[in-house]
Amino acid sequence: MALNNAFGSIIPSQTQQVLNTNYLTFNDAAGGGTFAQQYLPEIYEQEVERYGNRTLSGFLRMVGAELPMTSDQVIWSEQNRLHIAYNSCTFVDAGANEASTITLGGGATALNVISVNDTVVVLDPAGLESKGIVTAITGTGAAAGTITVQPFGATSLTTDGFAATGLKVFVYGSAYSKGTSIGAGGGNSADRVSVEPVLTQYANSPIIIRSQYTVAGSDMAQIGWVEVATEDGTSGYLWYLKAESETRLRFEDYLEMSVVEGELNTNAAPAANYGAAALPGTQGLFAAIEDRGNIETGFTAANGLAEFDAILKNLDTQGAIEENMLFLNRSTALGFDDMLAALNGGNAGAGSAYGLFENSEDMALNLGFSGFRRGSYDFYKTDWKYLNDASTRGGIDGVSSIEGVLIPAGTSTVYDQVLGTNIRRPFLHVRYRASQSDDRRMKSWLTGSAGGAYTSTLDAMEVNFLSERCLVTQAANNFVLFKGA
Repeated sequence: MALNNAFGSIIPSQTQQVLNTNYLTFNDAAGGGTFAQQYLPEIYEQEVERYGNRTLSGFLRMVGAELPMTSDQVIWSEQNRLHIAYNSCTFVDAGANEASTITLGGGATALNVISVNDTVVVLDPAGLESKGIVTAITGTGAAAGTITVQPFGATSLTTDGFAATGLKVFVYGSAYSKGTSIGAGGGNSADRVSVEPVLTQYANSPIIIRSQYTVAGSDMAQIGWVEVATEDGTSGYLWYLKAESETRLRFEDYLEMSVVEGELNTNAAPAANYGAAALPGTQGLFAAIEDRGNIETGFTAANGLAEFDAILKNLDTQGAIEENMLFLNRSTALGFDDMLAALNGGNAGAGSAYGLFENSEDMALNLGFSGFRRGSYDFYKTDWKYLNDASTRGGIDGVSSIEGVLIPAGTSTVYDQVLGTNIRRPFLHVRYRASQSDDRRMKSWLTGSAGGAYTSTLDAMEVNFLSERCLVTQAANNFVLFKGA
């Protein structure tokens, strides 16, 4: 009777040849397949990088700086406008003298800085305008009150067809009689409002970001090598530390993502009562622009240049910073490409500009930027991987989706008390907690009782990561957030 290859019935061969009587199967448990595995599969040691470079950080390295801080809060002051205009004003003509009583817009808390003998421009929503001189005021300082304006023209505001509401008023100078003191033509100094500079203060608080990788001591003894080429530029063979390497890379991404996406917590409790749900949070980039910046909704190539020019006109009303950087997702970047392709040579007839990169096109292209000029502004455009990656904001199209951000390239000179010197810092920069005894910019340390750590009885090695930081978004009125329609 012929023997089969069931366990216990195999017949060894005197020569090294594969026969059905001496073949040890490894996929048949009933035939003793768990006993031995004669033929091993072909294994690729090298990982396949099917997602390319998976890291998302790098955005803040392009546009910002990192500076140390020692407190739980960072506070900065921003200048207000030098000139003040009043919107949403209303008027009533005073009668035969053609003077008009104008109630200043802004509510009872608006600051009234208009004085008697000031000359003003009154603008109507339909485009009408009239110039006149202020003859009386009520409610200066914290009370908005009213002003009485005598138009220079021969007719009243009513006769000129001005709307009764929605007026805009601003001062362009003053006019006094010869030989008079300051005031209402005759020396009443109470009619002259002293304009004091007012600063607006903003603040942000750092958050503590933590992560940990743990490997058991027993697993450390079972070595399995994998050939890797990591996103941080290193390559070679790793075993259990490969997972630690990826934990570190992911944590470094969190350092940037947390200050870009950060939100203040409206449910925050006093410090003594902090819990996971009551931490104060931090104001990230998107939240700061939503709160104090400009929102462009539904930018499309079809609207093209006209829509983009509307953004420029708004920048004119703000800081008018000449150089700006555009970080865009794929669809918005293609929209800009379509818009520029319709222009002469891909730019607005003024040539591409690379002033931010020492006028070097090669330097800009190496960093992933392309430049163009429109009006008096230079723009440097690049894709933002964070908005394209499927594991973050990529693939989200529609209402409220973030499609890009415009960031000014300006800087301000300040005295840094930590460094003890004047420094130039960009409008967008990171502050991290640090002192002479503890630097919390990016900390890592080992705990446990394996892998060289001898700090506890835990039979494992724990790799700990920690950072404490926040983002300072100064002059957010010059930033633009592109959102879905």
